[in-house]
Amino acid sequence: MRLESETLNDGGTVPQSMVFDGMGCTGANRSPHLRWDDVPPGTKSFALVMHDPDAPTSGGFYHWVLLNVPGNARELAEGAGASDGAAAGTHGRSDFGTQAYGGPCPPPGPAHRYHITLHALDVDHLPLDAQTSGAKLEFTALEHTLATARLTGLFGRAA
Repeated sequence: MRLESETLNDGGTVPQSMVFDGMGCTGANRSPHLRWDDVPPGTKSFALVMHDPDAPTSGGFYHWVLLNVPGNARELAEGAGASDGAAAGTHGRSDFGTQAYGGPCPPPGPAHRYHITLHALDVDHLPLDAQTSGAKLEFTALEHTLATARLTGLFGRAA
């Protein structure tokens, strides 16, 4: 499976359009455009997370949690991560405590990695709801994942 974006180049710097607006950051806080193909046979739904493994917490930081995206979907528009913007699927709870995308805003220092991971699943729906955390989504999706694809962006703030 392949994941690409018109907003973010894999391995490149996260654009200001994706950066959080608050906590000392001044971005537009819009989720990136995403498009995928080469989906494995038997895919019935998708789940997506955006995770910062470099966050100064014991488990990193989940910026976006999206589940139960229909299996025939192949794209998310830029901004689909807004609380009212997911045309398909259910927003889980980000580590900001909201059911919406929350962009990068690391503490000052070296750049952090932001992994956007898409899971192709063999079930129509995971038995989860809008209170689902990123860690719980990934744990639950593990036994149903047929394939994954990932994009990584980098973002840091001057010390």
